[in-house]
Amino acid sequence: MRGTVVGVLRGGPSREYEVSLASGHAIIANLPKEHFTVRDIYIDKQGVWHERGRPVTPHRALHSLDVVVIGLHGEYGEDGEVQKLLEKSGVPYTGSDSFSSFVAMHKVLSKERAKQAGLKTPNYYYIEESTAPHHMEHMLREVVRTWPQPVVVKPTRWGSSVGVTMTTGYAPLHTAVTGLLAQGAGGVLVEEYVKGTEATAGVVEEMRGEKLYALPPVEIIPPSSDFFSYEAKYSGISKEVCPGRFDKQVQAELERQARVMHDALGLRHYSRSDFIVTPKGIYYLETNSLPGLTNESLLLSSLSAVGISFSDFLSHIVALARAGKKR
Repeated sequence: MRGTVVGVLRGGPSREYEVSLASGHAIIANLPKEHFTVRDIYIDKQGVWHERGRPVTPHRALHSLDVVVIGLHGEYGEDGEVQKLLEKSGVPYTGSDSFSSFVAMHKVLSKERAKQAGLKTPNYYYIEESTAPHHMEHMLREVVRTWPQPVVVKPTRWGSSVGVTMTTGYAPLHTAVTGLLAQGAGGVLVEEYVKGTEATAGVVEEMRGEKLYALPPVEIIPPSSDFFSYEAKYSGISKEVCPGRFDKQVQAELERQARVMHDALGLRHYSRSDFIVTPKGIYYLETNSLPGLTNESLLLSSLSAVGISFSDFLSHIVALARAGKKR
């Protein structure tokens, strides 16, 4: 593969801009220079593409590339939008296609796929911008009346726990939901809080002779005053144990469910799914079609635990993209 020209997309018009810059920087630093010529393609918060410090059109940035590694997260990068652009350009790229990315990013659609696949997932209500105020109020009162408190409030199409809160009582719940809608969330998931141990499990296609290779699950221990919020993820205050301290049966089931969701969502190359482990079973939360690839990321912890370097992983997914591997 010597001389393969790889463009790395980073930044982007997303609430996860800073995380994406970090992922992109780490990808650029770890792509083996003896095999690849690496191009840094920076997308600013307004969505303008840049190469070598100058604004360029996407077409101009892409026309000389052999393959693209997507280091974007959140809106535009993870919801299928940039994938549509890449599909039109004909340049192979790492990660899932546009439709599967959209479904995985949409927490309601992905939860429905999980239920169809036989997985447990917390109960939820879905509220959209178009939901009539009296219907929304009825749903929220039903939540407060029938569910244990607190409950979880999530924007349906943002990642990295951006905008996720836990609330108790009607007034705070109403404020959280209407606040997210006012910020342009598009839709809001009100989810039953399931108490247990947070876990995440990654998978990589066509690795070590397996069609879908499961990585060891990571046990996540957020601070006692918090859940795995955006701050808990990126401030270094959470503890992460890999491999997680799960018994063999639970570990095997987490790996199985991560494979199931990768398939159920039609994902490609690699993914990472999040779960809650409880005495009543494992509950699926969501799947990341482009999990973070900073040097501290959960996926890289799992790769390291089984002796796979960041550079080898990047070379592997570039090879998958160039070969046009589809599941």
